[in-house]
Amino acid sequence: MKELYQKYKHAWLMIGYLVIYLVWFFALEARTDIIYHPVHTALDDLIPFCEAFIIPYNIWFAYISLTVLYFFFTDKEDYYRTCAILFIGMTVCLIIYTIWPNMQRLRPMTLPRTNIFTKMVVALYGVDTPTNVCPSIHVYNSIVAHLAIKQSNRLKGNKVIGLVSGIICVSICASTVFLKQHSVFDGFCGVVLAGVMYLLVYVPDYKGAYELRHREKEEKRVY
Repeated sequence: MKELYQKYKHAWLMIGYLVIYLVWFFALEARTDIIYHPVHTALDDLIPFCEAFIIPYNIWFAYISLTVLYFFFTDKEDYYRTCAILFIGMTVCLIIYTIWPNMQRLRPMTLPRTNIFTKMVVALYGVDTPTNVCPSIHVYNSIVAHLAIKQSNRLKGNKVIGLVSGIICVSICASTVFLKQHSVFDGFCGVVLAGVMYLLVYVPDYKGAYELRHREKEEKRVY
C-alpha cells in the first residue's frame, strides 16, 4: 500500500484542485440577487444553431480527463505541466466570474427540430445555466489540452495523435457557439487566455533554471 501511494502520490494535485474548483464553480452558479453582464457580438447572430455539435461538446469531458490521466500514468513532468496550465487558467476564469458576473442570452426559445441531438441539448440546458461564460472554460481547456499533447515528451512526434487531437479541439471550440452555449467573444477570450498561459508554462525553461541554480549552490559549497 505504501509503495502504491509513493508511486501515485502526485494524484493529490488533480483531486485537490477538482474539489476546490467544483465547490467554487457551483457556489458561483448558485448566486442570487446579482447583476449579470450579458456577453454578445453581432457575429453570434449570424451563427446558426446546430444540435449535432452536442457530440463534440460532450466529448470535451473525456478529452480533458483522458489527457490528464494519460500523463498521470506515463510522465510526471508532462502531468505537472498539464495540470499547471489547466488549473491556473481555470482559476483565472473563476476569478473573472467572481468579480465580473457574466451571462449570455443566445439560447433559442424553441428548438427548430425534435431529434436525439435536440433532446440532448435540452438536457444540457437544464443542468447548465447560461451564466459564468466568459472566458469559455470549454474553449480554454480544449486548446491547452491540445497544446499539452503537442508539447509532451511522449506524444509530440506522433502526427496521427496530434491531428486527431487538433480536430477534437477545433470541433469542441466550434460546438460552444453552434449550440448557443457561448458567445464568440467568450471563445476569443478563452483563446487569448490559452496563449498567455502557454507563454507562462511552456516557453520558460523552468527545469533548466532550477538545475542551473542547484549546480551553482553545489559549486559554492565546494569552494
